Amino acid sequence: MHANKESISSDTTPRRNLFAFLRPSATHSAFSATLLLMLSTVLSGVLALVRIKYINSLFGAGVAQDAYRAAFKLPDLLAYFLIGGAASISLITLLNRYRESGDEEGGDRALSVILTTMLLVLGLGVLLAEIFAPQYVLLANKGFRGDPAKVALCTTMTRIIIPAQLFFFIGSVMSSRLQVRKIFLYQAFTPIVYNAGIILGAVFLHRQLGVTSLAIGVFAGTFVGSAVLNSLGAFRTGLRYRPIIGFRDPAFLEWLKLSLPLMIGVSLVMFDGIFLNYYASLRDGGITLIGNAKDLFNAPFNVIGPAAGAASLPFFASLFQQKRIADFSHSVSRSVSRLFSVGMIVSAWMIALAPWLMDLFRGGKFNRTDAAATTHLFRVLAITLAIWAVQGIYARAFYAASNTRTPAITGTLITLISIPIYATLFHTFNLEGLAIASDIGILAQTASLAYLLHRKGLVDLHHLEFAELGRAFLAALLAFAATTAAAHFLPPVSTHPKDILTIATASIAWGITAYLTLTAVGSTLPNQILRRK
Repeated sequence: MHANKESISSDTTPRRNLFAFLRPSATHSAFSATLLLMLSTVLSGVLALVRIKYINSLFGAGVAQDAYRAAFKLPDLLAYFLIGGAASISLITLLNRYRESGDEEGGDRALSVILTTMLLVLGLGVLLAEIFAPQYVLLANKGFRGDPAKVALCTTMTRIIIPAQLFFFIGSVMSSRLQVRKIFLYQAFTPIVYNAGIILGAVFLHRQLGVTSLAIGVFAGTFVGSAVLNSLGAFRTGLRYRPIIGFRDPAFLEWLKLSLPLMIGVSLVMFDGIFLNYYASLRDGGITLIGNAKDLFNAPFNVIGPAAGAASLPFFASLFQQKRIADFSHSVSRSVSRLFSVGMIVSAWMIALAPWLMDLFRGGKFNRTDAAATTHLFRVLAITLAIWAVQGIYARAFYAASNTRTPAITGTLITLISIPIYATLFHTFNLEGLAIASDIGILAQTASLAYLLHRKGLVDLHHLEFAELGRAFLAALLAFAATTAAAHFLPPVSTHPKDILTIATASIAWGITAYLTLTAVGSTLPNQILRRK
């Protein structure tokens, strides 16, 4: 109850003035921050879909796009093990404590020490990654080993993308300062600029540079969207940054203690992509097909999952710092219940309309066979949309409680156990087996985090809104049936205009059925979505 009052009182200005909601200095409640980030992810998601469509049309499912997608894995690993997500997780917890105690100067000094010191470490990591990029490409992509041209192309793009991790780190640190102050506008624009950078790189440079133009777009989009935007926002709030190197500084050591488990721990959320690439590389176009299915799955997932998770972390951390454990438990459980409910209903829409959705991305070098293969993989992945969404909330509950060790150990164990599952299912069912393994892995990780939070007395499983979850499950089933039935009487997969007609009309049936079902069974979800309590 206290959390609701606090949220309402902190967000009165945006309610009075719609444009105040979008001011760079505007502060947000958990609700308005989630709404802003969801709007951002919708816009960036649209750009991402345009990006996927354009890239598929230019390069199809083959050597060029496989090499491009594989080029992200070493930079991602570098960021994972040297940053560990800590820039936007552990630092938020640390800076929030300084702010709660009124020590703004101490917070700025801590940020300065952490940023400067880690830039040295990350810079060394970037240098080593550049040197050993060819060896990593061969190790991580089994199917590339007999194709020197594909290895060379992937290595070139990997080396272009690697330095972008420096910009990502700077942006994450600066964003942490903004999030502690409940300012999310700059973070909201980061993915939009990033996607725009890739698209513009392809538009202006693909004729001269081929698929390498995409890697240049990634570099530019990360520099402007992450480093420049968030730094401008942080300095606008009065940040007093000083370059301080301090490996023994108390603030750096405290941050490192919180972050180290994230840096050395392994998470299936990260390694799922590594495993998918390793085995999918054995089939020409395999990385592109499974990657497209994942990207298109992530479009709705990014709206209902990471946006809510990113917005909720500062509020969870604040509740825990104030020792309001009961409110903390109820807040996390309420977020999980709502996200899981929405996820189930959205999954029903995705699975029912998958053939028409995937066909929209057919064109150019991406043919009907490629679209059909992606459709099947997409449907398998879509089953676990709700689970992927809530695992981020459970992980952030641990981070807000300054416990990074438990999720790191849990993630490492789940990842190790998952290795033979990916291998066995791939060799048994090919790419479909990889999608099934991905579903099994995330289910195991999410269930483990939920159980451990309950066992440690942080988030009681009994606080989940089980009745609401049951109502949403019923709505998802009926909405799926209505959408499938409506699509049966509409044009089959054929041309893009007919695809859009089928998707639009069947989506109306889906939305009306879901809304009427939820309303009939007394669900509070429609009101929670349509208006703020």
